[in-house]
Amino acid sequence: MTAEPGAQTTPSQTRIAFRAVGRSLAASARSVAGRLAHVARAVAEFCAPVTGVVSTVGWLVLAAAAVSLVIAFTFGWVEFAFLGFTLLAAVLVSIAFVFGRMHFRVGIELQPARVVAGERAFGRLLVTNAGGSPSAPSRIELPVGAGLAEFVVPSLAPEAEHEELLAVPTNRRAVIIAGPAVSVRGDQLGILRRMVRWTDPVELFVHPVTARLRPSAAGLVRDLEGEITKVITNNDISFHALRAYEPGDALRNVHWRTSARTGQLMVRQYEETRRSQLVLVQVTERAQYASDDEFELGVSVLASIGVQVIRDATRLAVLTESLPLRTATPTALLDDSSRIELVDRRFPTVRDFVRDATKRLPAPSVVIAIGGSLLPLAEFRSIETLFGADTVTIAFRVELGASSTITKVAGTTVVTVGDLADLPRLVRRVRP
Repeated sequence: MTAEPGAQTTPSQTRIAFRAVGRSLAASARSVAGRLAHVARAVAEFCAPVTGVVSTVGWLVLAAAAVSLVIAFTFGWVEFAFLGFTLLAAVLVSIAFVFGRMHFRVGIELQPARVVAGERAFGRLLVTNAGGSPSAPSRIELPVGAGLAEFVVPSLAPEAEHEELLAVPTNRRAVIIAGPAVSVRGDQLGILRRMVRWTDPVELFVHPVTARLRPSAAGLVRDLEGEITKVITNNDISFHALRAYEPGDALRNVHWRTSARTGQLMVRQYEETRRSQLVLVQVTERAQYASDDEFELGVSVLASIGVQVIRDATRLAVLTESLPLRTATPTALLDDSSRIELVDRRFPTVRDFVRDATKRLPAPSVVIAIGGSLLPLAEFRSIETLFGADTVTIAFRVELGASSTITKVAGTTVVTVGDLADLPRLVRRVRP
């Protein structure tokens, strides 16, 4: 018989049983795998003091010894047996080199702790034997940036000191981390290495090169400070008019003579005075800069303007795609500017970046956007649409080696900076 169309078929009991058994086996397998992983982690933690001293070279030697012995016993080749036992003997001999205890006091000093890119900086490593007996010769490794400095510390009497000096490369803006300093005990082949950490990392700030600007940011903010707006407020310095008293008005704003003459309480109204809020934004997308040197020029422009605005005690916010910069002091801004790095595309457009970065800030009076030569002018102009008519938008377009000029594109002032030395002259000529 054939089943009628639309009729429900009865589920196979065998299929149901197989599915239940499969789910049970899968759950059991997951449980066993979890337990085995837990046991493996516990064994690894228990063996860490021993396995931790075996270097990568050591593991390769052990693996080669095991393979050689397996081949020797499988095929009866004496040469591989000799090779395997020789490698195992090398591992056993290297064990003697990791024994011993060190009692050191280690200090790292960087002089100075902050430099401008291109200036000289030096590091000092001081090792003191804090034990009650002479120390054995040892080796100290000190990571400095992307490099590694190695020093041999001779045998030291109790409380004796050993000093090492090193030059720190500061060719480019960066935050160079020195440390931690670790002592290394082990064999000359590097099969076993026992390391002891003695210090915490120390930071050296390599600040960007900046140009000295005149006070008041050379006119960028000075022309806006104190400017009267059309906004009416109850507290300011520019008197506008009188109006009838409303519940909640401050009594200090009551104009008593007019109130006495009219028989009704009258309060003062004021025209709001603009208080400068400057926002500095730098585009750090890799695709917007022609070279790394051009990007460094952009960071220098950002730091130069920001430092002068902070010195003028103007409210300032400095923003990039990766992080907001501190603006409490010029030093804090320069420290954070040392951390600015190129990033890959994080926002669809520059307008989206600026909108997201400034949405929690008060309405700015001046917005300065800094970008590379590959950033279209239309992207700069799009920033202007994010703010009201009272906000002035200025674009600094860095193009290494180009002629420094100032142009007006719609409502945005575009300043092309080809050399940092031209920045003071350009900023003096900019008028919002």
